[in-house]
Amino acid sequence: MTPTSEPPAQKLTPKGLATRERIIKAAAELIYEHGAQNTNNEQIRAATGVSGSQLTRHFPTKESLVRAVLAWQADGILARHQIPELGELDSFAALHRWADSYIASQEALRGGCLFGSLAAEVVKAEPAHHGAVADGFERWQELFRRGLSTMRERGELRPEADPIALTHLLAAAFQGGMLLDQAAGESTPLRDALYGALAYIESFAAPR
Repeated sequence: MTPTSEPPAQKLTPKGLATRERIIKAAAELIYEHGAQNTNNEQIRAATGVSGSQLTRHFPTKESLVRAVLAWQADGILARHQIPELGELDSFAALHRWADSYIASQEALRGGCLFGSLAAEVVKAEPAHHGAVADGFERWQELFRRGLSTMRERGELRPEADPIALTHLLAAAFQGGMLLDQAAGESTPLRDALYGALAYIESFAAPR
């Protein structure tokens, strides 16, 4: 993958789409293990069995592949937050179910937030990735912002509750708690961060 401009997106056949998905998944695993800076074409080709020309056809630059991995990881975290058990994240109960699901899953101890970890690495190293990182976080935070806005519209949160500020609080508690869990090797930091954020949000609950 050379530092050239990316060609216009082309419509892919089902086989081409499968190859592209395989490349992205393999790259995501390699980047998680070695970091984006230490992942190269040869490793990706060995992991996927694709040729150099196939790799270049789908991702002519390393930057284009990293952006695709960022988008794929963001899709993953969105899907994780939209499972039926959690609902629309538009109630105190739903927000607690979301927090409990992550605290119980031990995902933080196994690797933390994969999107957040990659975003933290690449956003400092390559300014070209800022847009992909911002888009991923924006799509994720929109789930909370929409839910909190709905709660305020229904009168469950007082009018002075700011859905944007509360969303930033939840996102920061989640990302910071995930990182601290990895460092500590146990899930207390994430639990304390999320429950603390939820307690603050509940302080805006409208009187019944």
